[in-house]
Amino acid sequence: MTSKIQTMHRERPAYVYLRQSTMGQVRHNRESTERQYALKDKALAFGWRADQIKVLDGDLGLSGSQSHQREDFKTLVADVSMGKVGAVFALEASRLSRSNTDWHRLLELCSLTGALIIDEDGCYNPADFNDQLLLGLKGTMSQAELHFIRARLQGGKLNKAKKGELRAPLPVGYIYDPDGRTVIDPDAEVQGAIRLLFDVFRESGSAYRVVKHFAGTGVRFPKRSYGGAWDGKLVMGSLSHARVCEVIKNPAYAGTYVYGRYAYKKHIGEDGKIRSKIIKKPMEEWEVRLQDHHPAYISWEDHLENQQTLTKNLTKRPDTMLAGPAREGLALLQGLLLCADCGRKIYVRYMGNGGIYPCYQCVWRKRDSLATSECLTIHATVLDDAISKCVVEVLTPDQIDVALKAFEELERRTSVVNRQWQLKVERAEYETQLAQRRYEAVDPVNRLVASSLEKNWNNALASLEALRREFETHQEKQEFSDVSRRRTEILALGKELPNLWAAPSTEARDRKRILRLLIKDIVVARRKGEKSAKLSIRWQGGATQELTVAIPLNAPDKWRHTPEIVERVRSLSVTLSNEEIARIFNDEGLKTGKGNQFTEAGVSWIRFKHSIPGPTLMRADELTVKQVAAKFNVSAHVVYYWIERRIVESRRTKAKAPLWITMNAATEAALGAWCAESSRITKSRASRDTIARGAL
Repeated sequence: MTSKIQTMHRERPAYVYLRQSTMGQVRHNRESTERQYALKDKALAFGWRADQIKVLDGDLGLSGSQSHQREDFKTLVADVSMGKVGAVFALEASRLSRSNTDWHRLLELCSLTGALIIDEDGCYNPADFNDQLLLGLKGTMSQAELHFIRARLQGGKLNKAKKGELRAPLPVGYIYDPDGRTVIDPDAEVQGAIRLLFDVFRESGSAYRVVKHFAGTGVRFPKRSYGGAWDGKLVMGSLSHARVCEVIKNPAYAGTYVYGRYAYKKHIGEDGKIRSKIIKKPMEEWEVRLQDHHPAYISWEDHLENQQTLTKNLTKRPDTMLAGPAREGLALLQGLLLCADCGRKIYVRYMGNGGIYPCYQCVWRKRDSLATSECLTIHATVLDDAISKCVVEVLTPDQIDVALKAFEELERRTSVVNRQWQLKVERAEYETQLAQRRYEAVDPVNRLVASSLEKNWNNALASLEALRREFETHQEKQEFSDVSRRRTEILALGKELPNLWAAPSTEARDRKRILRLLIKDIVVARRKGEKSAKLSIRWQGGATQELTVAIPLNAPDKWRHTPEIVERVRSLSVTLSNEEIARIFNDEGLKTGKGNQFTEAGVSWIRFKHSIPGPTLMRADELTVKQVAAKFNVSAHVVYYWIERRIVESRRTKAKAPLWITMNAATEAALGAWCAESSRITKSRASRDTIARGAL
């Protein structure tokens, strides 16, 4: 061994590398740690000075399967690559690394820089082929050993889990009995809180509603502490949304023992390091699932239904066809509408005056194909009113049954909440009695202990009194505290379901929940330009119903003149002016689309918009200016000259109206002679003829 150690090796520092896989090994397997520290003495015996020996013990308690967390191993590799290391001391090859990638990289660097590797079995020179081959085999065996150990451990755990005997921390509400069996926690307050959680979730269908109910009623929820002085003890506190989801998703509350719900998945991080994350496996991939393994709070069917409810409540999946939870907002059909054109879900958009007017809109066609318009946009009140009418008609025969069920549910809910408060008071009374017994059992001479116990007793009494006052306040604020007295009123209200549906006190969330119990989905079809929409309702029982809903006119359509008014203007414009037509409409009491009287400008706009010509009031013997100019082959200016000098007779119906000219035979002959004798008119004609020939 010593023959391989040359002077060049002793001139460089010797590194002693220490590593153990877990902190438990560091705490309990001290012999291994001492043996690794003893390698420093071995380096001294091989000729290295004490100041040349560097001990790397920062990786104690870290696994050797990866190197990104082992800072001392990185230091070792860096110093070896720079030729600063003469030899690396380790108890065995597996102490350096259990990863073939890291192990072979270290061997390659040692062979290039001439560093030696020394363990209990001997001294190896990675530059030598035989030593390199032996070290490679040791690294492979180390990694194989790690695989065998993991396989044995996982196999033992799986075999025990298949029998339902693998013990793990139990969820709150369960404990292990002296025989190791899983049983329900005998604490009545714990049982009541868990059962209340499942009852409220089944009724509301929302985890946030469960949190709100517990906070509103002041009911506390238990949790079990792990580690430290409070290990295994129950702590009563407030309920969070994450806690509700954790309880609902846990199949243990359905009496089912499961193993393999989660798995580790490795991936390469942004920094290039290999990392692991926990992923949730689907139910069909669970390795062990033993139903009826222990007493249950709910049935397995209820557990599956709760999972479906949580899935429906997801709001970050735009491609889902699920209705979703009943959320805030005035749109009652939120999550139930499907577009007949693209088959996607129709969403709610709030517009106008700060977003208080909801409308149903489908924009998937515009998104997918870059079209210029969306599939459809309909005001929410149009569809909501139509569906509400159908729902009220469906519920009418069962009004009394609905009222009775509501009464029973309110009565049961009130008793459950009151029972939780009573259990809370009983727990406080027990803690007060315990503090009293401790105080009475202490030696009165021991004043230091007696004074502390007396203070604890007084604090317990004060807490009990405060809790009793909170209970009384809760009973006073309870909305349904006197349910028995109001039974007749509730039954009477059941007969007025249509009024209750439309009552301002009924929340939109409650209407949405009722709709989701009755309707599975609604397909909406509306063609462009049509003022109606066709609804295909699919009820929860499987029945279908077709419904046609009229779409109200928008503002431009409301203000637009009716076809009857347009046709009336067209017929009257043949002989009457705009002013006369407006006067006739006003005398008949007709109004515009905005409810105003007709004006001359309004009638003129109708004629312009619909291309209606003006009135034809010319007599048979009258000619226009253009006709007279063409008749005598003169320009229009000559005709206007004749009109101004009253050489010809003319008239017009109103200002800026066309001029109509009247001529007899004598006037026509005189004008013809005038045009023939006038040199100016002759010259003007020749000029026009020249221009015309040039144009040809």
